[in-house]
Amino acid sequence: QVQLVESGGGSVQAGGSLTLSCAASRFTYCRFNWSWYRQAPGKEREFVSGFDRDGSTTYSESVKGRFTISQDNAENTVSLQMSSLKPEDTATYYCKGVAKTWGQVICGIDGVTLWGKGTLVTISS
Repeated sequence: QVQLVESGGGSVQAGGSLTLSCAASRFTYCRFNWSWYRQAPGKEREFVSGFDRDGSTTYSESVKGRFTISQDNAENTVSLQMSSLKPEDTATYYCKGVAKTWGQVICGIDGVTLWGKGTLVTISS
């Protein structure tokens, strides 16, 4: 089954920028309703940003104005541009994709939710 793979994590100083990406592990006719979550040590996983069904974007209050989500349907990828990073942004970031049919070919896993394994982002003060 197709999997989601994140990339782009790393360590930067406060005020810096990083861009995370997530892609399907292999070719699929399915597309995804994308979103990003994060989980800091000792805390629960929380929503960061995502696309609504109409394609509009949503952000948590803690990242609004600093993070930008974007997607490429042709490449079947999603990115999260993060700027003005703060130590409290330190977390493992996960992409989430809810599979959907896009075009004439039916997605065999329509409605199935997939998670990536996460990529670690560390912000030092």
